[in-house]
Amino acid sequence: MERKLEAKKKKKEREEGRGKPPLSKAELLRLQALSAIPLKELKIHLVKVKSNGRQTFIASEIEQKRIPLKDISIKNTAAEIIEACKGATVKGKFHESYLLPALSIKPVLNAESPIPREKLNPPTPSIYLESKRDAFSPVLLQFCTDPKNPVTVIRGLAGSLRLNLGLFSTKSLVEANGEHAVEVRTQVQQRADENWNHAGSAQTWPCESSRSHTTIAKYAQYQASSFQESLQVSDQKATGKIIKFGTNIDLSDPKRWKPQLQELLKLPVFMRVSSSDNMLSHVGHTILGMNTVQLYMKVPGSRTPGHQENNNFCSVNINIGPGDCEWFAVHEHYWEAISDFCEKHGVDYLTGSWWPVLEDLYQANIPVYRFIQRPGDLVWINAGTVHWVQAVGWCNNIAWNVGPLNSYQYQLALERFEWNEVKKVKSIVPMIHVSWNVARTIKITDPNTYKMIRHCLLQSMKHIQILRDQLTAGGKKIFYQSRVKDEPAYYCNECDVEVFDLLFVTSESGSRKTYVVHCEDCARQNSPSLSGVVVLEQYRVEELMSTYDNFSLVR
Repeated sequence: MERKLEAKKKKKEREEGRGKPPLSKAELLRLQALSAIPLKELKIHLVKVKSNGRQTFIASEIEQKRIPLKDISIKNTAAEIIEACKGATVKGKFHESYLLPALSIKPVLNAESPIPREKLNPPTPSIYLESKRDAFSPVLLQFCTDPKNPVTVIRGLAGSLRLNLGLFSTKSLVEANGEHAVEVRTQVQQRADENWNHAGSAQTWPCESSRSHTTIAKYAQYQASSFQESLQVSDQKATGKIIKFGTNIDLSDPKRWKPQLQELLKLPVFMRVSSSDNMLSHVGHTILGMNTVQLYMKVPGSRTPGHQENNNFCSVNINIGPGDCEWFAVHEHYWEAISDFCEKHGVDYLTGSWWPVLEDLYQANIPVYRFIQRPGDLVWINAGTVHWVQAVGWCNNIAWNVGPLNSYQYQLALERFEWNEVKKVKSIVPMIHVSWNVARTIKITDPNTYKMIRHCLLQSMKHIQILRDQLTAGGKKIFYQSRVKDEPAYYCNECDVEVFDLLFVTSESGSRKTYVVHCEDCARQNSPSLSGVVVLEQYRVEELMSTYDNFSLVR
Protein backbone atom coordinates (compact mmCIF):
# COMPACT_ATOMS: atom_id res chain seq x y z
CA MET A 1 0.00 0.00 0.00
CA GLU A 2 2.80 2.40 0.98
CA ARG A 3 4.58 1.65 -2.31
CA LYS A 4 1.45 2.54 -4.31
CA LEU A 5 1.06 5.84 -2.43
CA GLU A 6 4.74 6.66 -3.03
CA ALA A 7 4.39 5.92 -6.75
CA LYS A 8 1.26 8.13 -7.00
CA LYS A 9 3.10 10.94 -5.19
CA LYS A 10 6.05 10.80 -7.64
CA LYS A 11 3.69 10.70 -10.64
CA LYS A 12 1.88 13.79 -9.34
CA GLU A 13 5.20 15.62 -8.83
CA ARG A 14 6.23 14.82 -12.41
CA GLU A 15 2.91 16.06 -13.77
CA GLU A 16 3.18 19.27 -11.73
CA GLY A 17 6.72 19.73 -13.06
CA ARG A 18 5.43 19.51 -16.63
CA GLY A 19 2.94 22.19 -15.92
CA LYS A 20 5.56 24.69 -14.71
CA PRO A 21 6.18 27.65 -17.01
CA PRO A 22 9.40 27.36 -19.12
CA LEU A 23 12.52 29.21 -17.97
CA SER A 24 12.81 32.79 -19.16
CA LYS A 25 15.62 33.85 -21.54
CA ALA A 26 17.40 35.68 -18.70
CA GLU A 27 17.26 32.56 -16.49
CA LEU A 28 18.62 30.41 -19.32
CA LEU A 29 21.51 32.85 -19.85
CA ARG A 30 22.28 32.77 -16.10
CA LEU A 31 22.39 28.97 -16.16
CA GLN A 32 24.58 29.04 -19.28
CA ALA A 33 26.98 31.49 -17.58
CA LEU A 34 27.20 29.22 -14.53
CA SER A 35 28.07 26.24 -16.72
CA ALA A 36 30.84 28.27 -18.40
CA ILE A 37 32.64 28.92 -15.10
CA PRO A 38 35.89 26.91 -15.23
CA LEU A 39 36.08 24.11 -12.71
CA LYS A 40 38.75 24.66 -10.10
CA GLU A 41 41.11 21.91 -9.19
CA LEU A 42 43.43 21.52 -6.24
CA LYS A 43 46.43 19.38 -7.03
CA ILE A 44 47.39 16.94 -4.28
CA HIS A 45 50.85 15.42 -4.19
CA LEU A 46 51.21 12.16 -2.23
CA VAL A 47 54.54 12.09 -0.39
CA LYS A 48 55.89 8.73 0.78
CA VAL A 49 57.16 8.83 4.41
CA LYS A 50 58.27 6.32 7.04
CA SER A 51 56.74 6.45 10.53
CA ASN A 52 57.64 3.97 13.29
CA GLY A 53 59.11 1.63 10.68
CA ARG A 54 55.94 1.70 8.59
CA GLN A 55 55.50 3.26 5.13
CA THR A 56 52.68 5.72 4.78
CA PHE A 57 51.67 8.70 2.63
CA ILE A 58 50.84 12.26 3.52
CA ALA A 59 48.88 14.58 1.27
CA SER A 60 50.66 17.78 0.27
CA GLU A 61 48.74 20.56 -1.46
CA ILE A 62 50.41 22.08 -4.52
CA GLU A 63 49.36 25.59 -5.38
CA GLN A 64 48.70 25.87 -9.11
CA LYS A 65 50.65 28.90 -10.35
CA ARG A 66 49.53 30.07 -13.76
CA ILE A 67 51.87 32.42 -15.64
CA PRO A 68 50.08 35.43 -17.19
CA LEU A 69 50.04 35.26 -20.99
CA LYS A 70 51.92 38.56 -21.28
CA ASP A 71 54.84 37.07 -19.32
CA ILE A 72 55.17 33.95 -21.46
CA SER A 73 58.45 33.72 -23.42
CA ILE A 74 60.50 31.15 -25.33
CA LYS A 75 61.94 30.01 -21.98
CA ASN A 76 58.58 28.54 -20.96
CA THR A 77 57.48 24.97 -21.60
CA ALA A 78 54.63 24.08 -23.93
CA ALA A 79 52.45 23.12 -20.94
CA GLU A 80 52.98 26.56 -19.39
CA ILE A 81 52.08 28.24 -22.69
CA ILE A 82 48.86 26.24 -23.07
CA GLU A 83 47.92 26.85 -19.43
CA ALA A 84 48.52 30.61 -19.81
CA CYS A 85 46.33 30.67 -22.94
CA LYS A 86 43.51 28.89 -21.12
CA GLY A 87 43.66 31.43 -18.30
CA ALA A 88 43.77 34.47 -20.59
CA THR A 89 40.79 36.65 -21.37
CA VAL A 90 40.98 37.53 -25.04
CA LYS A 91 38.23 39.60 -26.59
CA GLY A 92 37.83 39.19 -30.33
CA LYS A 93 40.58 37.83 -32.56
CA PHE A 94 44.00 37.22 -31.03
CA HIS A 95 46.68 38.60 -33.33
CA GLU A 96 50.34 39.05 -32.47
CA SER A 97 53.44 39.14 -34.65
CA TYR A 98 55.46 35.97 -35.23
CA LEU A 99 58.64 38.07 -35.25
CA LEU A 100 60.77 38.15 -32.12
CA PRO A 101 60.82 41.76 -30.89
CA ALA A 102 64.14 43.41 -30.06
CA LEU A 103 66.17 40.95 -32.15
CA SER A 104 67.24 42.05 -35.61
CA ILE A 105 70.14 40.67 -37.62
CA LYS A 106 70.01 43.36 -40.28
CA PRO A 107 73.27 45.26 -40.80
CA VAL A 108 73.27 48.94 -39.84
CA LEU A 109 73.93 50.92 -43.01
CA ASN A 110 74.65 54.62 -42.67
CA ALA A 111 72.23 56.07 -45.20
CA GLU A 112 71.82 59.46 -43.52
CA SER A 113 74.89 61.27 -44.86
CA PRO A 114 75.02 61.77 -48.66
CA ILE A 115 77.07 59.15 -50.50
CA PRO A 116 79.50 60.62 -53.07
CA ARG A 117 78.33 60.01 -56.65
CA GLU A 118 81.29 57.76 -57.47
CA LYS A 119 80.35 55.48 -54.54
CA LEU A 120 76.75 55.07 -55.70
CA ASN A 121 78.07 52.39 -58.10
CA PRO A 122 80.01 50.17 -55.67
CA PRO A 123 82.14 47.34 -57.08
CA THR A 124 80.30 44.01 -57.17
CA PRO A 125 81.93 41.28 -55.05
CA SER A 126 83.29 38.81 -57.62
CA ILE A 127 84.94 35.56 -56.62
CA TYR A 128 87.31 33.72 -58.95
CA LEU A 129 87.61 30.06 -58.02
CA GLU A 130 90.98 28.47 -58.62
CA SER A 131 89.86 24.91 -57.96
CA LYS A 132 86.90 22.69 -57.17
CA ARG A 133 88.10 22.67 -53.56
CA ASP A 134 87.55 26.44 -53.33
CA ALA A 135 83.91 25.99 -54.36
CA PHE A 136 83.28 23.70 -51.39
CA SER A 137 85.08 25.88 -48.86
CA PRO A 138 82.91 27.04 -45.91
CA VAL A 139 84.38 30.51 -46.51
CA LEU A 140 82.35 30.77 -49.75
CA LEU A 141 79.09 30.05 -47.90
CA GLN A 142 79.97 32.62 -45.21
CA PHE A 143 80.78 35.27 -47.81
CA CYS A 144 77.66 34.73 -49.93
CA THR A 145 75.29 34.76 -46.94
CA ASP A 146 76.93 37.70 -45.13
CA PRO A 147 74.11 40.26 -44.59
CA LYS A 148 76.44 43.05 -45.78
CA ASN A 149 76.86 41.42 -49.22
CA PRO A 150 73.65 41.84 -51.26
CA VAL A 151 75.03 40.02 -54.31
CA THR A 152 78.03 37.84 -55.18
CA VAL A 153 79.21 36.80 -58.65
CA ILE A 154 81.17 33.55 -58.80
CA ARG A 155 83.13 33.82 -62.00
CA GLY A 156 83.64 30.71 -64.11
CA LEU A 157 82.00 28.40 -61.58
CA ALA A 158 80.86 26.06 -64.34
CA GLY A 159 84.45 25.62 -65.52
CA SER A 160 85.79 25.01 -62.00
CA LEU A 161 83.18 22.31 -61.33
CA ARG A 162 83.19 20.99 -64.91
CA LEU A 163 79.48 21.56 -65.23
CA ASN A 164 78.16 20.49 -68.62
CA LEU A 165 76.11 23.59 -69.41
CA GLY A 166 75.52 22.21 -72.89
CA LEU A 167 72.68 20.18 -71.35
CA PHE A 168 70.77 23.48 -70.99
CA SER A 169 71.55 24.81 -74.48
CA THR A 170 68.63 25.52 -76.78
CA LYS A 171 69.61 22.58 -79.03
CA SER A 172 69.67 20.11 -76.09
CA LEU A 173 66.37 21.42 -74.72
CA VAL A 174 64.62 20.99 -78.08
CA GLU A 175 65.96 17.44 -78.38
CA ALA A 176 64.94 16.58 -74.79
CA ASN A 177 61.41 18.00 -74.84
CA GLY A 178 60.61 20.38 -77.69
CA GLU A 179 56.87 20.50 -76.95
CA HIS A 180 57.37 21.70 -73.37
CA ALA A 181 55.41 24.86 -72.47
CA VAL A 182 57.04 28.30 -72.46
CA GLU A 183 55.53 31.51 -71.10
CA VAL A 184 56.31 34.40 -73.45
CA ARG A 185 56.60 38.06 -72.47
CA THR A 186 56.37 40.51 -75.37
CA GLN A 187 58.48 43.58 -74.57
CA VAL A 188 59.93 46.71 -76.16
CA GLN A 189 63.70 46.55 -76.55
CA GLN A 190 65.48 49.38 -74.69
CA ARG A 191 68.90 50.23 -73.32
CA ALA A 192 69.48 48.51 -69.96
CA ASP A 193 69.82 51.80 -68.06
CA GLU A 194 66.69 53.38 -69.58
CA ASN A 195 62.92 52.84 -69.39
CA TRP A 196 60.83 55.16 -71.56
CA ASN A 197 57.09 55.75 -71.47
CA HIS A 198 54.87 54.78 -74.44
CA ALA A 199 55.27 58.21 -76.03
CA GLY A 200 59.06 58.05 -75.68
CA SER A 201 59.02 61.49 -74.06
CA ALA A 202 60.21 60.67 -70.53
CA GLN A 203 61.72 57.92 -68.43
CA THR A 204 59.33 56.15 -66.08
CA TRP A 205 59.07 53.19 -63.68
CA PRO A 206 56.19 51.04 -65.04
CA CYS A 207 57.54 48.31 -67.32
CA GLU A 208 54.64 46.64 -69.08
CA SER A 209 54.62 43.46 -71.15
CA SER A 210 51.93 41.20 -72.57
CA ARG A 211 51.81 37.47 -71.88
CA SER A 212 51.29 34.52 -74.24
CA HIS A 213 52.45 30.90 -74.51
CA THR A 214 54.45 28.76 -76.93
CA THR A 215 56.72 25.68 -76.87
CA ILE A 216 60.49 25.28 -76.47
CA ALA A 217 60.80 24.23 -80.13
CA LYS A 218 58.90 27.27 -81.42
CA TYR A 219 60.78 29.71 -79.18
CA ALA A 220 64.05 28.10 -80.31
CA GLN A 221 63.12 28.95 -83.91
CA TYR A 222 62.40 32.55 -82.90
CA GLN A 223 65.68 32.79 -80.95
CA ALA A 224 67.67 31.46 -83.93
CA SER A 225 65.92 33.65 -86.52
CA SER A 226 66.46 36.71 -84.30
CA PHE A 227 70.19 35.96 -84.26
CA GLN A 228 70.33 35.38 -88.04
CA GLU A 229 68.48 38.64 -88.61
CA SER A 230 71.03 40.55 -86.51
CA LEU A 231 73.87 39.25 -88.70
CA GLN A 232 72.16 40.54 -91.84
CA VAL A 233 71.27 43.99 -90.48
CA SER A 234 74.51 45.72 -89.52
CA ASP A 235 72.95 49.00 -88.35
CA GLN A 236 70.30 47.35 -86.18
CA LYS A 237 68.85 49.72 -83.59
CA ALA A 238 69.06 48.68 -79.95
CA THR A 239 65.76 50.29 -79.02
CA GLY A 240 62.10 50.37 -80.01
CA LYS A 241 61.97 46.87 -81.47
CA ILE A 242 59.33 44.39 -80.25
CA ILE A 243 60.99 41.32 -78.73
CA LYS A 244 59.86 38.09 -77.07
CA PHE A 245 61.29 36.70 -73.83
CA GLY A 246 60.76 32.99 -72.99
CA THR A 247 60.32 32.80 -69.22
CA ASN A 248 59.30 30.52 -66.32
CA ILE A 249 60.03 27.27 -68.14
CA ASP A 250 59.47 24.49 -65.61
CA LEU A 251 62.28 21.91 -65.32
CA SER A 252 60.91 20.19 -62.20
CA ASP A 253 60.07 16.78 -63.70
CA PRO A 254 62.90 14.44 -62.56
CA LYS A 255 62.18 11.91 -65.32
CA ARG A 256 61.90 14.36 -68.19
CA TRP A 257 64.94 16.43 -67.17
CA LYS A 258 67.05 13.78 -65.42
CA PRO A 259 70.48 14.58 -67.03
CA GLN A 260 70.03 18.32 -66.44
CA LEU A 261 69.03 17.98 -62.78
CA GLN A 262 71.76 15.42 -62.05
CA GLU A 263 74.38 17.81 -63.43
CA LEU A 264 73.38 20.43 -60.85
CA LEU A 265 74.31 18.03 -58.03
CA LYS A 266 77.92 19.01 -58.77
CA LEU A 267 77.25 22.40 -57.15
CA PRO A 268 78.29 23.20 -53.55
CA VAL A 269 75.65 21.89 -51.12
CA PHE A 270 74.34 25.31 -50.06
CA MET A 271 73.64 26.25 -53.71
CA ARG A 272 71.79 23.06 -54.64
CA VAL A 273 68.09 22.93 -55.41
CA SER A 274 67.60 20.61 -52.43
CA SER A 275 69.64 20.14 -49.25
CA SER A 276 68.98 19.51 -45.56
CA ASP A 277 70.00 23.05 -44.55
CA ASN A 278 67.72 24.64 -47.16
CA MET A 279 64.40 25.77 -45.64
CA LEU A 280 62.70 25.28 -49.00
CA SER A 281 63.52 21.57 -48.81
CA HIS A 282 61.29 21.40 -45.72
CA VAL A 283 58.14 22.82 -47.31
CA GLY A 284 56.98 19.26 -48.00
CA HIS A 285 55.64 20.04 -51.47
CA THR A 286 56.74 21.62 -54.75
CA ILE A 287 56.81 25.39 -55.21
CA LEU A 288 57.54 25.81 -58.90
CA GLY A 289 60.58 27.99 -59.56
CA MET A 290 61.52 28.12 -55.89
CA ASN A 291 62.44 24.58 -54.83
CA THR A 292 62.54 23.51 -58.48
CA VAL A 293 64.60 24.73 -61.45
CA GLN A 294 63.25 27.23 -63.97
CA LEU A 295 64.74 28.09 -67.35
CA TYR A 296 64.77 31.42 -69.20
CA MET A 297 65.37 31.71 -72.96
CA LYS A 298 66.40 35.18 -74.12
CA VAL A 299 67.17 37.48 -77.01
CA PRO A 300 68.94 40.85 -76.52
CA GLY A 301 66.82 43.24 -74.46
CA SER A 302 64.80 40.55 -72.63
CA ARG A 303 63.98 41.97 -69.20
CA THR A 304 63.29 40.49 -65.79
CA PRO A 305 61.75 43.55 -64.06
CA GLY A 306 62.67 44.74 -60.56
CA HIS A 307 61.74 42.52 -57.62
CA GLN A 308 62.75 40.85 -54.40
CA GLU A 309 62.48 37.07 -54.45
CA ASN A 310 59.34 35.46 -52.99
CA ASN A 311 59.43 35.86 -49.20
CA ASN A 312 62.92 37.41 -49.53
CA PHE A 313 64.64 34.07 -50.16
CA CYS A 314 68.10 33.83 -51.72
CA SER A 315 68.41 32.83 -55.36
CA VAL A 316 70.94 31.13 -57.62
CA ASN A 317 71.21 32.06 -61.32
CA ILE A 318 73.59 30.50 -63.86
CA ASN A 319 74.11 31.96 -67.32
CA ILE A 320 74.24 29.13 -69.87
CA GLY A 321 75.30 31.49 -72.66
CA PRO A 322 76.36 32.06 -75.33
CA GLY A 323 75.57 35.76 -74.65
CA ASP A 324 75.90 37.93 -71.53
CA CYS A 325 73.36 39.40 -69.09
CA GLU A 326 73.50 42.75 -67.30
CA TRP A 327 72.41 42.91 -63.66
CA PHE A 328 71.40 45.70 -61.29
CA ALA A 329 71.13 45.06 -57.53
CA VAL A 330 70.30 47.08 -54.40
CA HIS A 331 70.70 46.03 -50.76
CA GLU A 332 67.54 44.99 -48.87
CA HIS A 333 67.99 48.02 -46.61
CA TYR A 334 66.60 50.28 -49.37
CA TRP A 335 63.54 48.27 -50.43
CA GLU A 336 61.04 50.62 -48.75
CA ALA A 337 62.50 53.64 -50.56
CA ILE A 338 62.14 51.77 -53.87
CA SER A 339 58.59 50.77 -52.90
CA ASP A 340 57.82 54.48 -52.35
CA PHE A 341 59.07 55.25 -55.88
CA CYS A 342 56.77 52.54 -57.26
CA GLU A 343 53.80 54.00 -55.40
CA LYS A 344 54.65 57.48 -56.68
CA HIS A 345 54.64 56.13 -60.26
CA GLY A 346 51.38 54.20 -59.81
CA VAL A 347 52.79 50.67 -59.92
CA ASP A 348 52.44 48.04 -57.18
CA TYR A 349 55.82 47.16 -55.66
CA LEU A 350 54.92 43.56 -54.77
CA THR A 351 52.79 42.53 -57.74
CA GLY A 352 53.46 45.11 -60.48
CA SER A 353 56.08 45.26 -63.23
CA TRP A 354 58.66 48.05 -62.81
CA TRP A 355 62.13 49.07 -63.98
CA PRO A 356 63.91 51.63 -61.77
CA VAL A 357 65.11 54.92 -63.24
CA LEU A 358 68.75 54.94 -62.10
CA GLU A 359 68.89 58.71 -61.68
CA ASP A 360 65.98 58.54 -59.22
CA LEU A 361 67.91 56.02 -57.11
CA TYR A 362 71.13 58.04 -57.16
CA GLN A 363 69.34 61.22 -56.13
CA ALA A 364 67.75 59.28 -53.26
CA ASN A 365 71.24 58.24 -52.07
CA ILE A 366 70.70 54.57 -53.00
CA PRO A 367 73.81 52.63 -54.16
CA VAL A 368 73.29 50.32 -57.15
CA TYR A 369 75.52 47.35 -57.97
CA ARG A 370 75.82 46.92 -61.74
CA PHE A 371 77.69 44.07 -63.43
CA ILE A 372 77.87 41.67 -66.38
CA GLN A 373 77.15 37.95 -65.97
CA ARG A 374 79.06 35.94 -68.55
CA PRO A 375 78.43 32.32 -69.61
CA GLY A 376 79.37 29.97 -66.77
CA ASP A 377 79.05 32.71 -64.11
CA LEU A 378 76.82 32.05 -61.11
CA VAL A 379 75.02 34.99 -59.47
CA TRP A 380 74.09 34.56 -55.80
CA ILE A 381 71.33 36.97 -54.76
CA ASN A 382 71.35 37.28 -50.98
CA ALA A 383 68.18 37.42 -48.87
CA GLY A 384 65.99 40.43 -49.66
CA THR A 385 68.19 41.95 -52.38
CA VAL A 386 66.23 44.05 -54.92
CA HIS A 387 67.38 43.26 -58.47
CA TRP A 388 66.52 43.53 -62.17
CA VAL A 389 68.18 41.89 -65.20
CA GLN A 390 68.49 42.46 -68.95
CA ALA A 391 69.96 40.16 -71.61
CA VAL A 392 72.84 41.70 -73.56
CA GLY A 393 73.04 38.83 -76.05
CA TRP A 394 71.26 35.61 -76.98
CA CYS A 395 71.39 33.31 -73.96
CA ASN A 396 69.62 30.89 -71.65
CA ASN A 397 69.63 31.09 -67.84
CA ILE A 398 68.62 28.64 -65.13
CA ALA A 399 67.54 29.75 -61.65
CA TRP A 400 65.97 28.61 -58.37
CA ASN A 401 65.68 29.76 -54.76
CA VAL A 402 67.39 28.57 -51.61
CA GLY A 403 66.72 29.31 -47.95
CA PRO A 404 69.92 28.99 -45.90
CA LEU A 405 69.10 28.27 -42.26
CA ASN A 406 70.54 31.46 -40.82
CA SER A 407 68.97 34.22 -38.75
CA TYR A 408 69.18 36.91 -41.47
CA GLN A 409 67.33 34.77 -44.02
CA TYR A 410 64.74 33.63 -41.47
CA GLN A 411 64.06 37.14 -40.20
CA LEU A 412 63.60 38.59 -43.70
CA ALA A 413 61.39 35.69 -44.80
CA LEU A 414 59.12 36.13 -41.77
CA GLU A 415 59.05 39.93 -42.17
CA ARG A 416 57.88 39.59 -45.77
CA PHE A 417 55.37 36.91 -44.72
CA GLU A 418 53.74 39.44 -42.37
CA TRP A 419 54.02 42.35 -44.82
CA ASN A 420 52.34 40.23 -47.51
CA GLU A 421 49.43 39.65 -45.13
CA VAL A 422 49.08 43.41 -44.58
CA LYS A 423 49.14 44.03 -48.36
CA LYS A 424 46.84 41.02 -49.02
CA VAL A 425 49.43 39.29 -51.20
CA LYS A 426 49.93 35.53 -51.02
CA SER A 427 53.16 34.34 -49.38
CA ILE A 428 54.37 31.65 -51.77
CA VAL A 429 56.35 30.12 -48.89
CA PRO A 430 54.05 29.02 -46.00
CA MET A 431 56.37 30.21 -43.23
CA ILE A 432 54.42 28.83 -40.23
CA HIS A 433 54.19 25.39 -41.84
CA VAL A 434 57.92 25.50 -42.75
CA SER A 435 58.93 26.64 -39.23
CA TRP A 436 57.21 23.65 -37.60
CA ASN A 437 58.75 21.27 -40.17
CA VAL A 438 62.22 22.71 -39.53
CA ALA A 439 61.73 22.37 -35.75
CA ARG A 440 60.80 18.69 -36.19
CA THR A 441 63.71 17.72 -38.42
CA ILE A 442 66.69 20.09 -38.15
CA LYS A 443 69.27 20.58 -35.42
CA ILE A 444 69.84 24.33 -35.06
CA THR A 445 73.28 25.45 -33.87
CA ASP A 446 72.98 29.24 -34.28
CA PRO A 447 71.46 30.88 -31.14
CA ASN A 448 69.71 33.73 -32.99
CA THR A 449 68.12 31.43 -35.58
CA TYR A 450 66.97 29.15 -32.76
CA LYS A 451 65.40 32.05 -30.80
CA MET A 452 63.56 33.34 -33.88
CA ILE A 453 62.13 29.95 -34.86
CA ARG A 454 61.17 29.09 -31.27
CA HIS A 455 59.38 32.44 -30.91
CA CYS A 456 57.46 31.76 -34.13
CA LEU A 457 56.37 28.35 -32.77
CA LEU A 458 55.38 29.97 -29.46
CA GLN A 459 53.21 32.55 -31.23
CA SER A 460 51.71 29.84 -33.43
CA MET A 461 50.74 27.76 -30.38
CA LYS A 462 49.18 30.80 -28.71
CA HIS A 463 47.11 31.57 -31.82
CA ILE A 464 45.94 27.95 -32.08
CA GLN A 465 45.09 27.41 -28.41
CA ILE A 466 43.21 30.69 -27.98
CA LEU A 467 41.25 30.08 -31.18
CA ARG A 468 40.44 26.50 -30.07
CA ASP A 469 39.16 27.75 -26.72
CA GLN A 470 37.04 30.45 -28.38
CA LEU A 471 35.51 27.94 -30.79
CA THR A 472 34.67 25.34 -28.14
CA ALA A 473 33.29 28.02 -25.79
CA GLY A 474 31.00 29.06 -28.64
CA GLY A 475 29.80 25.47 -29.03
CA LYS A 476 31.68 24.78 -32.27
CA LYS A 477 32.89 21.22 -32.63
CA ILE A 478 36.44 20.64 -33.90
CA PHE A 479 37.12 17.49 -35.93
CA TYR A 480 40.57 15.93 -36.04
CA GLN A 481 41.90 15.02 -39.49
CA SER A 482 45.62 14.26 -39.56
CA ARG A 483 47.82 15.32 -42.46
CA VAL A 484 48.89 12.83 -45.11
CA LYS A 485 52.26 12.51 -46.85
CA ASP A 486 53.04 15.34 -49.32
CA GLU A 487 49.87 17.20 -48.35
CA PRO A 488 50.43 20.87 -49.22
CA ALA A 489 50.12 23.81 -46.85
CA TYR A 490 46.75 25.57 -46.94
CA TYR A 491 45.79 29.12 -47.84
CA CYS A 492 42.50 30.95 -47.42
CA ASN A 493 40.43 30.76 -50.60
CA GLU A 494 39.46 34.45 -50.23
CA CYS A 495 42.41 36.41 -48.79
CA ASP A 496 45.34 34.03 -49.54
CA VAL A 497 46.67 34.08 -45.96
CA GLU A 498 48.32 30.86 -44.75
CA VAL A 499 45.93 28.71 -42.68
CA PHE A 500 47.82 26.44 -40.30
CA ASP A 501 46.36 23.56 -38.23
CA LEU A 502 42.78 24.83 -37.78
CA LEU A 503 41.05 24.81 -41.17
CA PHE A 504 37.62 26.37 -41.72
CA VAL A 505 36.12 24.25 -44.50
CA THR A 506 32.99 24.69 -46.60
CA SER A 507 31.68 22.53 -49.41
CA GLU A 508 30.79 24.10 -52.73
CA SER A 509 28.34 22.33 -54.97
CA GLY A 510 29.07 22.28 -58.65
CA SER A 511 29.46 19.56 -61.22
CA ARG A 512 31.29 17.73 -58.42
CA LYS A 513 31.48 18.50 -54.73
CA THR A 514 34.59 20.43 -53.76
CA TYR A 515 35.84 21.53 -50.36
CA VAL A 516 37.26 24.99 -49.81
CA VAL A 517 39.55 26.17 -46.99
CA HIS A 518 39.07 29.58 -45.36
CA CYS A 519 40.73 31.52 -42.55
CA GLU A 520 38.55 32.32 -39.53
CA ASP A 521 37.98 35.96 -40.58
CA CYS A 522 36.73 35.08 -44.07
CA ALA A 523 34.67 32.14 -42.77
CA ARG A 524 32.90 34.47 -40.30
CA GLN A 525 32.35 37.12 -42.97
CA ASN A 526 30.35 34.57 -44.94
CA SER A 527 28.73 33.03 -41.85
CA PRO A 528 29.15 34.90 -38.50
CA SER A 529 27.94 31.88 -36.51
CA LEU A 530 30.06 29.49 -38.65
CA SER A 531 26.97 27.49 -39.61
CA GLY A 532 27.77 25.33 -42.62
CA VAL A 533 31.48 25.55 -41.74
CA VAL A 534 33.40 22.47 -40.60
CA VAL A 535 36.47 23.13 -38.44
CA LEU A 536 39.25 20.60 -39.01
CA GLU A 537 42.30 20.22 -36.79
CA GLN A 538 45.40 18.78 -38.49
CA TYR A 539 47.64 18.39 -35.44
CA ARG A 540 46.77 17.29 -31.91
CA VAL A 541 47.75 19.95 -29.37
CA GLU A 542 49.97 17.30 -27.75
CA GLU A 543 51.86 16.84 -31.05
CA LEU A 544 52.69 20.55 -31.27
CA MET A 545 53.62 20.67 -27.57
CA SER A 546 56.01 17.76 -28.04
CA THR A 547 57.65 19.38 -31.09
CA TYR A 548 58.04 22.67 -29.22
CA ASP A 549 59.55 21.09 -26.09
CA ASN A 550 61.91 18.87 -28.11
CA PHE A 551 63.15 21.77 -30.25
CA SER A 552 66.41 22.79 -28.61
CA LEU A 553 69.65 24.57 -29.45
CA VAL A 554 72.48 22.19 -30.32
CA ARG A 555 75.71 23.45 -28.81
